[in-house]
Amino acid sequence: MKEEFLHYLWKYGLFDHEKLIDNEGNRINVINPGEYNRDSGPDFFNTRLRIAGMEWAGNVEIHVRASDFDNHRHNTDPAYNNVILHLVAENDRKVFNSKGDEVMTSVLAYDPQVYDKYLHLVNNPFIIACQTGINELDLLYIRHWLGSLVIERIQEKSEQIMKICTMTGNDWEETFYRLLSRYFGFRVNTEPFELLASALPFKIIRKHADDLFQIEALLFGTAGMLEEGLFREAVNDKYYLALIKEYKILSAKYSLHPVHGWIWKFARLRPANFPTLRISQLAAMLSVTGGLFSRTLEATDIASLRNLFEVTASEYWNDHFVFGRKSRSYPKCTGSQATDILLINAVIPVIFVYGKCRDSAGICERAISFLEDIGPEENSIIEEWKTAGIEADSAFISQALIQLRNCYCRKRRCLDCRIGAKLIGMGKTLKKSDELILEP
Repeated sequence: MKEEFLHYLWKYGLFDHEKLIDNEGNRINVINPGEYNRDSGPDFFNTRLRIAGMEWAGNVEIHVRASDFDNHRHNTDPAYNNVILHLVAENDRKVFNSKGDEVMTSVLAYDPQVYDKYLHLVNNPFIIACQTGINELDLLYIRHWLGSLVIERIQEKSEQIMKICTMTGNDWEETFYRLLSRYFGFRVNTEPFELLASALPFKIIRKHADDLFQIEALLFGTAGMLEEGLFREAVNDKYYLALIKEYKILSAKYSLHPVHGWIWKFARLRPANFPTLRISQLAAMLSVTGGLFSRTLEATDIASLRNLFEVTASEYWNDHFVFGRKSRSYPKCTGSQATDILLINAVIPVIFVYGKCRDSAGICERAISFLEDIGPEENSIIEEWKTAGIEADSAFISQALIQLRNCYCRKRRCLDCRIGAKLIGMGKTLKKSDELILEP
């Protein structure tokens, strides 16, 4: 047995209240189970109990065995002196706090069927443990939980965003540029794009926003793609040579130092995803008068937002995938799928976090509405949920399902999930049925 299961029972009152008694056999009435605590210290704060007509207020500590109180050295820690109730599955000894006072210990009795349901979920061979039982729940109930998961997912991304923002001196244009560049790598070339963005500050690009060719020269040059010998077929390519000439001037002016060109990956990529094309498309995005981030914040609907990020590589790339080698001619656009990936993973999270930092509910709500207006992602995780009977109708739902699967299902955090908590306690009265989650 794990302590988390006992936490769950206490949180939602899924225990035998008649058998909850103190050391002297008095019935313990629970007025309020307290606030769940995942940090150091007792498991529940601000608990209120009534015993023999007297009201108690303090903290609750939970263990599988009473002896764990000593094994975890709580008996020498003053932080546990305000524990008014020690809940256990097995009361194997008396325990005392650091003041020498005996801690009131009580066995948490429960229905074995509840434990069986819990074991059935956590030992289920499927990644989505509840996939055979989730259809017993109301869809509106599930979607309410998914709404919370979307915010949770964005908040997790906000840590990375704020870290970059701090590193850049709270420069949101620079932060946005680095995040956008990172996701332009589309997993395979994420690291090279990150190195490129770090080596070429956005303030330099901003000075050349009205000249696409110069932005391309800055990006390709700092990416190390203009190194001699990297593209041998381009030795006589006029466009390639012009980029080299322009970069020599700009790199000297701004003291730029290229990253190594060999770090870029081309193998096993579709030509449309070659980093050469992606860099040209990134240049097209960045050549926006007035600043890309400013224009992003001005977008009021998904159509205007997409227009900023659905771009086409420069004319040279119409009949090229790499420097110096011609191919069938057609415009190299980012494509709707790639654009949506950028919006979901980089653009919208930055808008949301910026809104939070500016204490603007309107900006945050707009970011969420953008997710609702984008179609669902198509990947193996969303297919798993389809098998379980849950279909995503927007990026808002698909992002929530990804968060649920990766952070709850895969880690078997069924007790922390409103769906799992509901299924385990099905048929019982949960004291906090509006929450059905142990707070992270």
